[in-house]
Amino acid sequence: MSFVNPINKSICLEYVCESNYQKLFKLIPDLMAFKESAIGLALHNTTLHLEIIERTPHTMTVELSHCFNGNLDEFLEPAVKIRVYLDAQLAEVLSDHARAGVSQVFKDPGLSREIMNYKWRLNYFLQKWLDHCLKKDYRFSTKSLKTEALA
Repeated sequence: MSFVNPINKSICLEYVCESNYQKLFKLIPDLMAFKESAIGLALHNTTLHLEIIERTPHTMTVELSHCFNGNLDEFLEPAVKIRVYLDAQLAEVLSDHARAGVSQVFKDPGLSREIMNYKWRLNYFLQKWLDHCLKKDYRFSTKSLKTEALA
């Protein structure tokens, strides 16, 4: 994938986070109804796994990931942790399987340019990955993996 480097990243980052919010709710229309987890299935594709990590009145933190080998304890990727701001209608990546959270990477808050670049890469990746998932036409279910394994 080519590297996109907009001139005004702060404005573009806001637009990407707005777009990610809309795409996330298009991919998972019942996101607010899920209590702990959900599974997304698409014909001839790996499963998508959603885990609700935290929920407050105005935000929720979720992890979205593919499971490539069927064993949930082994290989979930990209394991994107997303903070969803329900009131502002934004979705921002906190971290993924390959990249730690901003506060863990940048101890000096004065590195604003580097922080913005890092956040941009994380959120731009989510935008493209959500586009990919939407094209695959995933459908989510509230059934747990244990329930499906017994069926």
